[in-house]
Amino acid sequence: MRNMAIDLTPFRKYRDFRYLWTSGLISNLGSMITYVAIPFQVKELTNSYLAVGISGLVELVPLIVFGLYGGVLADAIDRKKMIWLTEAAAAILSLILLLNALSSEPKLYIIYIVGAAFAAVNGLHGPSADAILPRVVGHKDILSAGALMSLRRQFGIIVGPTIGGILIASYGVSTAFAVDLVSYIISLAILIRVKKVPPSHEAEKPSLAALWEGVAYSRSRQDLKGTYIVDLAAMFLAMPIALFPFWVDQVRAPWALGLFYSAGTIGALVVTLTSGWTKSYRFHGRAFMWAAAGWGASIALAGATDYLYVVLFFLAAAGASDMVSVLFRHAIWNQTIPDHLRGRLAGIELLSYTVGPLVGQLRAASMAGATTLTISVTSGGIACVIFVGILAIFLPKLRKYDAETNEYAVAERKRRAERENSPENTNP
Repeated sequence: MRNMAIDLTPFRKYRDFRYLWTSGLISNLGSMITYVAIPFQVKELTNSYLAVGISGLVELVPLIVFGLYGGVLADAIDRKKMIWLTEAAAAILSLILLLNALSSEPKLYIIYIVGAAFAAVNGLHGPSADAILPRVVGHKDILSAGALMSLRRQFGIIVGPTIGGILIASYGVSTAFAVDLVSYIISLAILIRVKKVPPSHEAEKPSLAALWEGVAYSRSRQDLKGTYIVDLAAMFLAMPIALFPFWVDQVRAPWALGLFYSAGTIGALVVTLTSGWTKSYRFHGRAFMWAAAGWGASIALAGATDYLYVVLFFLAAAGASDMVSVLFRHAIWNQTIPDHLRGRLAGIELLSYTVGPLVGQLRAASMAGATTLTISVTSGGIACVIFVGILAIFLPKLRKYDAETNEYAVAERKRRAERENSPENTNP
């Protein structure tokens, strides 16, 4: 059992990791409160489904554009500074939402503009937040650190909306935005204590050419490119979240909508809390591909029944499979990508795990409208399993990826050992 429990070694060994984790925990909680407050306020102002939908749609283009540019910046400037500045920018945006909510006539267009700006800030923040991890923990502790980062995210997803709902119901959206603002202020105070993480001496200045260098590197490696393709395929073919409001009616349990949304996160949380075994499992490509297939199979089985608790069980199983996929694909990324390219690749990764779910929900809703909900869910899950199986045949370097023998992992392990042993790099 001890080998199964989540590994807390990064907490004990790395001072900067503790500060990054704690600051992110606090700001993530605030962000999830705002995540609930924005659509609620739009609904209160307009009573329009379309208006609420637009509040999410305005985020797509800024996220894509600034996610890619954020990757370039993450390689060119201090990553700690980038995280601090983007969190400060998010605090300013939360202040604007608070002032708008406190006004006598809150403006809808301000909410849309701030929502788009939040997406841009998140696009700039995400690559640096991902790329900083290999610089603050040792190579052998990356998987464990990734699991702890996932635990932080899951805690925010579960607890943040709950707190947000209570605050909104009791005190209104202005209080929710105020709490988010305070969370950013506390987070910024903690982030100040993190040491500088300057760019690699090989880093290039921000430019379109630098972006294309990152794209070219990702295309040159079948194992790396394969993680993007498999993840995009799995999310496009088997992402049923848009159908949840209709699915609960089909199983005659409209009261269970919250359980549908939380089931996957609960499954992911179970995997995270028992992720100690991942530290000693070396065949990351194999685990990643089996997990992607497990996601599709679980979604298909969930769609094949109208028994509520069976559906919830398989949705939780899908979340568990997805978490295994997340842990091992992040390990592949963080263990093999050179530091001077890590930010740009993190920008590409951001698109791979955000665009897939967005277009996947559109596919699921469109197919359900053309056929039935059951056909949409089950066929998507089955197609995911088949497609992952085909990709496994055509992506042998990903399928056979071994953390101990992969040439990129070996080279990066050697480089990081030299950096960690250098006199200027001490991180007690």
